[in-house]
Amino acid sequence: MKRIIPHPSLRASLISALLMPAMAGFAHGMPAPASDDAGIITPDSTGFHFTDQKIVKHTSVKDQNKSGTCWSFSGTGVLEDEVLRQGGPELDLADMWAVRNCYIDKAKKYIRTGGKVNFSQGGSFADVLYNLDNYGAIPEEAYPGLNYGEDKHAHFEMADAMTGYLNGVLQNSNKRLSTAWLPGFIGILDAYLGPAPESFTYNGKTYTPESFAKEMGLNASDFINITSFTHHPFYKKCALEIADNWLWSTCQNVPLEELKAVVDNAIDNGFTVGWAADVSEGAFKWPMGYALLPAEKTAADMEGTELSRWVKLSDKDREASQFDIKGPVKERTITQESRQKAFDNQETTDDHGMVIVGYATDQEGNRYYKVKNSWDTNQIYDGYFYVSEPYFLEKTISVMVNKKAIPSAIAKKFK
Repeated sequence: MKRIIPHPSLRASLISALLMPAMAGFAHGMPAPASDDAGIITPDSTGFHFTDQKIVKHTSVKDQNKSGTCWSFSGTGVLEDEVLRQGGPELDLADMWAVRNCYIDKAKKYIRTGGKVNFSQGGSFADVLYNLDNYGAIPEEAYPGLNYGEDKHAHFEMADAMTGYLNGVLQNSNKRLSTAWLPGFIGILDAYLGPAPESFTYNGKTYTPESFAKEMGLNASDFINITSFTHHPFYKKCALEIADNWLWSTCQNVPLEELKAVVDNAIDNGFTVGWAADVSEGAFKWPMGYALLPAEKTAADMEGTELSRWVKLSDKDREASQFDIKGPVKERTITQESRQKAFDNQETTDDHGMVIVGYATDQEGNRYYKVKNSWDTNQIYDGYFYVSEPYFLEKTISVMVNKKAIPSAIAKKFK
């Protein structure tokens, strides 16, 4: 782990999650950290007072629990919000539908590449759109994906079983593959998540996954993934070099200020935004409900007693003190260059997928994005938190938005 995570109730679980084999994609697969009700605090105790300024209509917070499938929870959440935006019902779509279908197609590519493509729990927003385009959508009640004696998602046994199975297939002594390997793999998914329904009944009407998606007004072509990095040309599509980009899918690349402009325009016009980002920073304070990038403390910024104490601290304690935050603080200035450097040296990593649902200000007028997470509601803001603009600018990997949310002046530059 590359950062101190000072909150003791989450340290062990987040360290474990961050050290898991690469589960990244345009929206990573970090599991929900273990909850600690005793550690949940009140807003007044954090030193922050957030005021929501604009909140887009969206569906409820979900719980991915012990599964690396935030990419599906967040991407599917954006699809649910799109139905709401169009005046449709508040849906709870099956997050495990995309998980199942993408696992099957990911397994095929893993075998065809001799195990050289990443196979893990993580994925990307592109996977959700791929699933919608190829396999439709179904409601949660038609495919809850809990066929293995658990009340909440817990995927590590299933994931280990699938990985072991595929590696066994590749290493078999017959020197060729039989026709049984794929049905055998699908059998694992059937056992854990349940067989795929060819049709289902919802509100008294029978659908196929394809007909349900169509009736709900969901089209994968309505959405686009956008990023901002200088190692690819701006205004062209690029495939980010992320471990779990097994689809080799692309993002539209734009300058940083235009990435922010797209998100702001989306919120102002009633669209939520899928947000893939690094959440391993020391000032990503999930229990306290905020994420910041505080400016680095140096001896030059201090005097008197504070300076005397500072010079006696160890390097470890100095790092920890950077994140001992009691309210709004001065944050780092983020540029296109600093953002690129953090990505290239792997300080910014592809960790987690969430949904931006609005923006807010703190008591000093600093602006934040309000984010819906998929780590349940047993947290200070009932499953939401506030991300400062500097944090967003540096730690965003990519966003997924409806194409209608892109300002026309930006959209016409796309090639």
